[in-house]
Amino acid sequence: MKKTPLLNIALSRVVAGLGHGDIVVIGDAGLPVPPGVELIDLALTPGIPDFASVLRVVLSEMQVERHVLAEEIIQAAPPALAEVERLRGEGAIGPCQLLTHAEFKVLCQQARAVVRTGECKPYSNIALVAGVTF
Repeated sequence: MKKTPLLNIALSRVVAGLGHGDIVVIGDAGLPVPPGVELIDLALTPGIPDFASVLRVVLSEMQVERHVLAEEIIQAAPPALAEVERLRGEGAIGPCQLLTHAEFKVLCQQARAVVRTGECKPYSNIALVAGVTF
């Protein structure tokens, strides 16, 4: 049995297979998933699991070099933003790149996977760019 908090088999497999620069997106329940991009659907009901919980668990196994947000998250200020800012302050997710929401959805086409949460607050989405541990 694994020692780390991440128990979801599909998500653990994706993280284990990442190379430097690969992208994993954690999204709210409404974020569209581009055709051909793997969807790891964790959503059970509105709010479960929430964005922040999923992000923290993914970070328990994933080395992140930088992250990408949609500009709109700043104005909408969902609870997810506070967690992202806290993690950025700790150095856990590296520097931030801002794109428009439309550009963010285009970036999702390059993702290795999109992780769908039960989060129902608009713009609660983040693209994590894999780093290296050495």
